[in-house]
Amino acid sequence: YDNKRAEPYPLLLLLHGGNGSEKDLLYFKDVFDREIAAGRLPPLVIATPTGRRSLYMDFRDGSERWESFVLSDVLPFVRRTAHVAEGRDRTFIGGWSMGGLGCLRMAFKHPAIFSAVVALEPAVEPVLAWAGVGPHTRFWRPEEVLHPMFGAPVDAEYWAQNNPATIASRAPDRLLDLRIYLEVGDQDMLYLYEGTEFLHRVLFDARLAHEYRLGHGGEHVGTSLLARLGDALDFTARQ
Repeated sequence: YDNKRAEPYPLLLLLHGGNGSEKDLLYFKDVFDREIAAGRLPPLVIATPTGRRSLYMDFRDGSERWESFVLSDVLPFVRRTAHVAEGRDRTFIGGWSMGGLGCLRMAFKHPAIFSAVVALEPAVEPVLAWAGVGPHTRFWRPEEVLHPMFGAPVDAEYWAQNNPATIASRAPDRLLDLRIYLEVGDQDMLYLYEGTEFLHRVLFDARLAHEYRLGHGGEHVGTSLLARLGDALDFTARQ
């Protein structure tokens, strides 16, 4: 890292998964170092904020504002304190599991901020409307878990406004210039391949260019995630 080099570094905000913390960034350090040393990834700054179990949501009642925290506090803070690019073209966002959901939501809602999004095993449901979510959905969060974020009972419209597939289906033209990477393992124990495949079909039918990978033998946790992150970083490098 050289804070005096002529060209600022690209910036990747990388969001951790549920039950994780900002310290999860250290788990992937060897992947970052290897990809940069091999020349597959240009040197860049990677920052991970904490998200607790918030789904990175601005809660409907305003009591917690995690999306605003990332966009209005973390992003300006990193830009002030690190030698990173200011513009959209070299500002990226990514994440895994809960972070995969969060990064898709933020990038789809704010495509003027990010030029690319890389979502690994995103925790998304395979539906466009809240009415389609329930115990029959194999990846199912009990409704009471979502009450703090979306209201009790769940506000169906607020849920839709923050569901990546619904955002993409309602206004696809907004995302034409956003580079999108989706991936998931076909052995994901939370069945997240169903929601990721569903989102892939929504993007495909809307004619939104993107890269989608279904990793053979990939689990939700385990060592395969390291290699899969390497592939996601390769996509980021190509942008």
